Amino acid sequence: MRPTAFAIPSLAPGTIAAVKLMHTSDWHVGRTIRGRSRADEHRAVLAEIAGIAAAEAVDLVLVAGDLFDVSAPSAESERIVYEALLDLAEVAPVLVVSGNHDHPRRLEAVSPLLELGRVTVLALPARADEGGVFRLPDLNTRVALLPFLSQRAIVTADDLMALDPDQHDGRYAGRLGAIIGKLTEDMTTDEVNILCSHLTVHGGEMGGGERTAHVFPYAIAAQSFPGSLSYVALGHLHRLQKVPAPAPVWYSGSPLQLDFGEVDDTKGVLVVEAEPGLPATVREVWLETGRRLIRLNGTLEQVEALVGTTGDAYLKVELNEPARAGLADEVRRLFPDAVDVLLAAPAEQRTGPKVEARLGRSAADLFREYLQDRGVDDPRLPALFDVLLEETYET
Repeated sequence: MRPTAFAIPSLAPGTIAAVKLMHTSDWHVGRTIRGRSRADEHRAVLAEIAGIAAAEAVDLVLVAGDLFDVSAPSAESERIVYEALLDLAEVAPVLVVSGNHDHPRRLEAVSPLLELGRVTVLALPARADEGGVFRLPDLNTRVALLPFLSQRAIVTADDLMALDPDQHDGRYAGRLGAIIGKLTEDMTTDEVNILCSHLTVHGGEMGGGERTAHVFPYAIAAQSFPGSLSYVALGHLHRLQKVPAPAPVWYSGSPLQLDFGEVDDTKGVLVVEAEPGLPATVREVWLETGRRLIRLNGTLEQVEALVGTTGDAYLKVELNEPARAGLADEVRRLFPDAVDVLLAAPAEQRTGPKVEARLGRSAADLFREYLQDRGVDDPRLPALFDVLLEETYET
């Protein structure tokens, strides 16, 4: 049976103190970058987050989903995540909801063990009186927990929340808004009221590393959050940001730059202080751990001039050069941390393909035209094509 409260030292009678919490999300442990492991980076950044929680002396930690990058994580990824949760729990109780990358049944299976270490996980949606709302009476705080819900799963969630049958016919946003209303309907301004969920709110900006199939098709309006909420802790979008809404609604973002769409994002966690009946105050704490992702653009000569300036960052290099065999290898000799080497598309290719009649023309002629259209200037390639073509005809 899931506990309904943590053992936290009681406040003195008549005392109303601010609750300090830390909000993090979208760890995506197990994510690689073009096949390169980032496990050491995840260990380091999660240790840094635990250190911030201790330095800030927070009363509560919220983890808003996507602990893992895939639903069937490796043993190494599971160890990194569970050790990080237990490290955080040495500072304060930890509440976790599952995200769309997490496997809810796997998290549900391990949750009894995590509860022994002051970590409570809600992997599947639940009614308020069955784990959907977590009360911390000694902190005078209630936390509504709402895991990620796909459009396919939300009817089941409606049933759990005992909504009226006519509400089952509403759109995703309306149904999810009704569930939020159900979870928060008994909250009053006498307590600190928090919602922790993994979802998309209209007005939020993607960081670039999200998978779009699970983002904006399942978005809800910011007005779905009642003004009685002191704070809304969200995961799903990888950019740390505040979303305009009746209540303070924040995404903490991912703790590492996960994709080259996130090269301009600064990563951090959120430290939140809240009192009953008042909007929370929120402070960004920036993270220093983790390798940066950098894009380099230009000719090979221009890019070569940047050797020694990129530190240990992972690089995406886009060259304005004619294609030739071995070009990517040249770049990687200059930059061993280049994980992507691309050629900028020639202008004529960007304006659309050139269409010409091909009947009666030789394969060798067509191949040379193909190379020309793509700006490939390497005389070895047509010669090699001729050899391969001749060998094909002889077999």
